[in-house]
Amino acid sequence: MSTEHSSDREKPPYPTTPDGRYFVHKGRLWRCSDPTLDPEQRSRLVRQLMAARRDVAAARRAGDDDAVADARRRVHAAKVALGERGPTWWDDAPDYNRYLVKNTPYASWWREWASAGG
Repeated sequence: MSTEHSSDREKPPYPTTPDGRYFVHKGRLWRCSDPTLDPEQRSRLVRQLMAARRDVAAARRAGDDDAVADARRRVHAAKVALGERGPTWWDDAPDYNRYLVKNTPYASWWREWASAGG
């Protein structure tokens, strides 16, 4: 799940953990894109990701299972390149991608965020 978390926005679309590694959607942590990616590279990868997602939808509508599988492989490859899947872009903590935030070290931050009206 690619999201923009740039400083030119007032508020990100989803709350982001203080370390910037995850955003929270429906109580679950999702890994953010690698912030060290060059903006042009990131933009290119996001375009590839979105095109692959459109291709998944089109292939599903057409009932073409091989095209669906190919498009899903391209979605995965783009997400790995963005740092949202595969090896983490940090090396000092475990990966909590897709964990319920309440079951991670981010639980107290999440409770505080939610109680503040998040």
